[in-house]
Amino acid sequence: MVGKRIGGRVYYYLAESARVDGKPRVVGQRYLGTAEDIAAAMSGSAPAAAGARHRSFGDVAAVWGTLQRLDLIRRVDVVAGAQRARPTLGFHVALAVLHRATAPDTEFEQWWSGCAAQDLVRPRPPKGAITAANHQRALRRLSAERITGVEAAVAEAVRGLLGDDGTEALAVDVAQFAAFTAADCTLVGRDVLAGLGLVVTRDGAIPLASRVYRRSAAPTFGALAGELGGRYPDADVTLVFHAGQAAQLDLGARSGFVGALPLADHPELLARPAAGHRRVDPERFAGLTALDTRAIVDGVRRRVIVTHSDTLHAAQQRAFTDELSTAVRELDGLAAALAAGTHRGDRTQVRAEISRIIRGRRVERVLGTTLEGTRAGEIRLTRRVDDAAVARLGDEFFGKQVLVTDRDWPVAEVVTAYRARTHLESTFRWLTGAGPSARAEWTPHRIAVHTLVSVLAATVTHLMRREADRAGMNLSVAELLDQLCGIGETVLRHRSTGGRPRTRRILSDRTPRQQALYELFGLERYAPA
Repeated sequence: MVGKRIGGRVYYYLAESARVDGKPRVVGQRYLGTAEDIAAAMSGSAPAAAGARHRSFGDVAAVWGTLQRLDLIRRVDVVAGAQRARPTLGFHVALAVLHRATAPDTEFEQWWSGCAAQDLVRPRPPKGAITAANHQRALRRLSAERITGVEAAVAEAVRGLLGDDGTEALAVDVAQFAAFTAADCTLVGRDVLAGLGLVVTRDGAIPLASRVYRRSAAPTFGALAGELGGRYPDADVTLVFHAGQAAQLDLGARSGFVGALPLADHPELLARPAAGHRRVDPERFAGLTALDTRAIVDGVRRRVIVTHSDTLHAAQQRAFTDELSTAVRELDGLAAALAAGTHRGDRTQVRAEISRIIRGRRVERVLGTTLEGTRAGEIRLTRRVDDAAVARLGDEFFGKQVLVTDRDWPVAEVVTAYRARTHLESTFRWLTGAGPSARAEWTPHRIAVHTLVSVLAATVTHLMRREADRAGMNLSVAELLDQLCGIGETVLRHRSTGGRPRTRRILSDRTPRQQALYELFGLERYAPA
């Protein structure tokens, strides 16, 4: 132990000596403090901390570790070419993705100054180099060609990590991607609604390629899927569509698809008894059963799968009950107004009012009305709810979907492929938070950069979600990041005894699931010593 006198006080260090080139040298030292500090530590009464702050650790560390596995910084810098600026464009893109994935609702500079990223990211940027202005200036170097190159380079990394599992892909459409306030002077004050076409891996729904489009000039889904699928001619791309898109596609002449059909188009399938359904996968799809059969679709006999979800059934039952209650309440109000003479409309006007109230197709099936009288002021209304019709409606429609495919995959894999779009929509709602700021002027370039960062954040988080799923944790992206965010870090600041104040970082206690994620993503390498 050696002591150093600084400012009239003696501070002690634990010194480690060794011979270097045959001569004794100090090869390491550890600060111990003043004599009083050492005495307090020996007695078990170390000085109390002068302050503390808590910050999330697990989500930042896990996302950063995944970015390193994808080698994102180097790959972006290869696409960008020679650069004089430091930090490089690749570093700024990595920071943008890390920010979007872990704190999408915060301003960039606020996030950077208060999160654990400063202690984790490498190479460590020069002090003061990371500001919102510098960050935005760097991202402006993302030309259209570089954006395309970055997306392709990251997709190559993903497919490399997945190996044979990356050779099959899905083409999906996320119609509700974002709403931008246009910078075009002809569109001032108007929102530009944007959709997003994606090619994603079949295993994990990890984005590989994207195309943002204005919904007012949206391409047909078939054309969009063909364009995106053309970027991966070596992959087997399956088209995934929802019931509203089925009419755009000639399924009789198409191959390679999984989608939903409008329920009303196949009443004979919906009427099949529930006894014919089989459980799909109780662990992955709790309460889901399916009937795997055949039906004529667009003139061709196709494989169809009728699914029933207990969760969806309960949600649709609640929504229908609310809708029916509202209609009954309004009809009772109309009947009371007619009886009191405050509604003086003729029969035509009253029928129009009834049609407005029960305009929902399913409400019309269970709610009957009768009008008596012909002249204004004498018309009376009675209504009735057909309980048997309500029961039939629940048995035939609630909780059901009719999926169609030409793939011979197991039922669970068909359901997984169809639900990829739902998972992606949920992910983008999480990543974009409240959405792009309405105060900003969203030029085409800014929209392109925003889309790239969002897609890369989805790529990283879906890769993480796939790994968690393989470890037996079936979580959405939002649930996964919420669990990781719960692994917090407390930074304790001790009073200065000369020189810089000392700090100590400790991690919070973890639940069993958080501990499993901690081990799965190797977070111990980022943990404080």
